[in-house]
Amino acid sequence: QVQLVESGGGLVQAGGSLRLSCAASGRAFNNYAMGWFRQAPGKEREFVAAITWSGISTYYADSVKGRFTISRDNAKNTVYLQMNSLKPEDTAVYYCAASPTYYTGSNSNGYRYWGQGTQVTVSS
Repeated sequence: QVQLVESGGGLVQAGGSLRLSCAASGRAFNNYAMGWFRQAPGKEREFVAAITWSGISTYYADSVKGRFTISRDNAKNTVYLQMNSLKPEDTAVYYCAASPTYYTGSNSNGYRYWGQGTQVTVSS
């Protein structure tokens, strides 16, 4: 089992940047593929990005491709989401998730462990 804690959310103006962090504790972090999801008010949770256990391969939703970057530091048990050129429609609660089956797809059911989320608000 792994426990996940997100941080780094906040209020930023459109065009600005934020870096989210997700610290993991518990079983070996590098056994898990990791993902970021987000949920805006009144909307379903949606996939943002994912990264393989090695960090070699990354995947992105079309809506964030070219603006967001997912990365991980297995020595620090941490996964990051660098968010640039933020837009008001990026406003949401952002969640990190861990997959023990190396799944890196967009289906939230493929991830077993979830953090509590961190709020990101982008003002226009």
